[in-house]
Amino acid sequence: MTKSSVQSQTMRSNWCSRSKMRHIYMRLLLHSVIHSKQLHTMWRPQRLGLHEAVIAALALQAWVHGFGVHGNGTRRVFVKRDQDSSQCHLKGEHRSDCYPETGVTEAACLSRGCCWQTTNVKGAPYCFYPPGEDYSVQKVINNGMSVLLTRSQHTHWPNDVMDLQADVVEETNSRLRFKIYDPNNKRYEVPLPLNKASGSSQQTAYSFTIDHNPFGLTVTRKSTKSVLFDASLAPLIFSDQMLQISVGVPTTNLYGIGENRKPFRIQLEQGPGYSLWAHDIIPEINTNVYGSHPFVVGIEPNGDAFGIFLINSNALRIDVIPTSPVTIRYRALGGILDFYVFTGPTPDDVIDQYWTLIGQPPLPPYWSLGYHLSRWGYGGTSGMNATIQRMRNKQMPFDTIWNDIDYMVKEMDWTYDQTVYGQLPDLVKDIHSHGEKYVMILDPGISNTQPKGQYAPYDDGIADDIFVKTADGSAPIVGEVWPGKTVFPDFTHPKAEAWWQKHAQIMHAQLPFDGIWIDMNEPSNFKDGSVTGCGNNSLENPPYTPPLNGSSLIQKTLCMSSTFHGGLHYNLHNLYGHFEGKATYNVLNNIIGKRPFVLSRSTFAGSGNYVAHWEGDNFADWSDLYYSIPEVLSFNMFGIPFTGVDICGFRGDSDEELCTRWLQLGAFYPFMRSHNQNVTPDKDPAAGRFSSAAHDRNREALRLRYRLLPFLYSLMSRKRAVARPLVFQYPTDSAAYSIDRQFLWGDSLLISPVLDRGNRTVNAYFPKDTWYDFFTGAEVSNTGQWSVISAPLDKINVHLRGGSIVPTQVPDVTTEKSRHNDFGLVVASSGSRTAQGFLYWDDGETLDAPFNNIQFNLDGERLTSTVKSSNYATTMTLGSINVYGVAAAPSTVRVNGMGVAHAYDSHTKALSVTRLKVDLLKPFVMTW
Repeated sequence: MTKSSVQSQTMRSNWCSRSKMRHIYMRLLLHSVIHSKQLHTMWRPQRLGLHEAVIAALALQAWVHGFGVHGNGTRRVFVKRDQDSSQCHLKGEHRSDCYPETGVTEAACLSRGCCWQTTNVKGAPYCFYPPGEDYSVQKVINNGMSVLLTRSQHTHWPNDVMDLQADVVEETNSRLRFKIYDPNNKRYEVPLPLNKASGSSQQTAYSFTIDHNPFGLTVTRKSTKSVLFDASLAPLIFSDQMLQISVGVPTTNLYGIGENRKPFRIQLEQGPGYSLWAHDIIPEINTNVYGSHPFVVGIEPNGDAFGIFLINSNALRIDVIPTSPVTIRYRALGGILDFYVFTGPTPDDVIDQYWTLIGQPPLPPYWSLGYHLSRWGYGGTSGMNATIQRMRNKQMPFDTIWNDIDYMVKEMDWTYDQTVYGQLPDLVKDIHSHGEKYVMILDPGISNTQPKGQYAPYDDGIADDIFVKTADGSAPIVGEVWPGKTVFPDFTHPKAEAWWQKHAQIMHAQLPFDGIWIDMNEPSNFKDGSVTGCGNNSLENPPYTPPLNGSSLIQKTLCMSSTFHGGLHYNLHNLYGHFEGKATYNVLNNIIGKRPFVLSRSTFAGSGNYVAHWEGDNFADWSDLYYSIPEVLSFNMFGIPFTGVDICGFRGDSDEELCTRWLQLGAFYPFMRSHNQNVTPDKDPAAGRFSSAAHDRNREALRLRYRLLPFLYSLMSRKRAVARPLVFQYPTDSAAYSIDRQFLWGDSLLISPVLDRGNRTVNAYFPKDTWYDFFTGAEVSNTGQWSVISAPLDKINVHLRGGSIVPTQVPDVTTEKSRHNDFGLVVASSGSRTAQGFLYWDDGETLDAPFNNIQFNLDGERLTSTVKSSNYATTMTLGSINVYGVAAAPSTVRVNGMGVAHAYDSHTKALSVTRLKVDLLKPFVMTW
């Protein structure tokens, strides 16, 4: 820690003291009034315009009583600023927004006693608080790690918190916590169990400084003196329902802040803003969607990375402003300001540090890595069976068949329609007999209109008192979703999980599902608030509402004043899907006794401990195909790497070309599923509307997926990001900063899909490294530049980075069958003729399963394996090895000392050895 952080003398040199500024303000104000009218007219309000009269009255009052709060300490006095005075000439980074609502005008701004100055910087406010109207340090406590703050003047926001405490905790050598809260009154804090370090780290990669008057905090990287987090730039606002803080960061390369639809790199030049408020909506640009992840990663020009996480579940607005330094402005509608700063220094280090805090995702069941087949509106069991049979008949690999809400009775949870889906239990039995799995959907809304005794989930929920309540707590709040009028489970209630499990257990006895899909859990409500509306209060209509789809917090959800066991919906809204996901994960674990698989639409920081995620109700168009990549990359940052999108698009029709290209890309989503709307035609890979040529292309895309599953599974075993942007691997390569039409699997595979109709080439960037065509072994001749590469309709371009060894497996039609097949290795020699890789293997379903871990190493003309762990008793046979970058044809190839047949392509310089029968659970040596 920098001990200068506790020096109260620290001040911004361009800001004057409060008393001096007060005097200047009053003189300038009176000067302005006097020179706008003759002095004697100032005492005759009837001769002034209303605006001028108000200014004059405020000027006299302020001059007599002192600027700001006076009298009993609760009155607010707002004084018009002289817009030509120095305190109103601030650069964008020093401006704290005084009028964040839409429709700001100069007159409205001045009525709040704030400064008005236009600016060309996008996102920087025209209306802002003057300097000096801020918190200052009154006392230093806890050996300089905490300070007590106060402000002398109220803002225009209701219920200012005039006294605050700020704590700084050096949690680890690469993680600092910075918390601002009310020490006198307990406020809402996010009730999630973060993995907080105990004690203080003695050797940190950062230092921090606390400024006293006005208050501010900066966090600096020791090694480079780069200021990673600067909260001293602009006045802090902390009222009951408006918390605003501006943070300066040292780079324009920023990534994260979700969930929303946007390019992967934040388009800083546009001065973008993001509202984080879970909402049931079709994904669109510049609107809030299903989840909240207030986490951002920055990459500096020298390649050093840092991260900032604000743990706050209230409605948030985060604006990124192209000032100098770049400003991230946070605006929360409640709670506290609780920041974590991660110092990296690599992008992967930042992600690891963030995941260590919020929790690392568990290894999913192996079958869930296969292809998932779903649609809304099969038309009954016969339609499901027809889809399954054509997939099987055409030898299309798939693992799981899903049901949307049409399998239910009147769309009610924990029921199935025994008329239209009467054969569903038999079909599930058939699915299981083929080594396939079954997943069904659940929505949180529980019908409350069934006769008493006819719908146990509602009756039992009433008996257990586990539904979300109205504001007065007298009865469950009633909304409307697919079943009609509904009530909503309160998953913060201690009895809710047992209630959920009881009905899951009953359903599982009839339909032995293998996973659960939870949808509509923002929570979605077709009525704004409730069927009877909401009260007129500051929760439903807060002083400030960020730009939202629907322009209201209650649009398509419950009243903000509705009550949970854990508090108000106003505070807990963004956590609803998180708590439902946690409960569902635990229920599946208890019922099945194997690794749970839960897919959730709404998520929050830490949800990856329990759920996978998909993008939601996307469209069948080429732009949605592109935006799927930033979505997947972002969630691999957010701690939910098991993410995908609805292949071929949920809404609208998809033609043959789009569906083929989407399947090719989808083979590289960590989670791979096709799903479509009930009013659209079939889009499964074997759909009869597609040509036989399309069927062949689709099959090959799926077989490629299944061939690579051992590699994908091994990547996921590390509990690190799977799908990665190029910039995370090459953080000093400026060309990689904005690339989001290509991505990596781990640090080995580079995927370059076709994302535009009719294209038979791809403009791909190859960073300065060694790259090989994954399929042929041909080395890329020009790197560190863009290249146009061939991409016929039957091909997706995949390249292997030199220095990598990728395990593969002969694919079959299910993961269960594939797991019995031979493994393969694809070895890519680096420029120094070395490479490394590994294979993780277990039974694919047991929690905390015993496993095998096999390391592979290439050194020149010698490939070896080392069995690091062999606790899983099974058969693992290596059947083939391909080595890329072999300079000359070998005369002999030996495996464990025995000569073996081989092939060498002198054009691609690829060596191939097949028909091996090598026991992978024993070390092997291959030489040539």
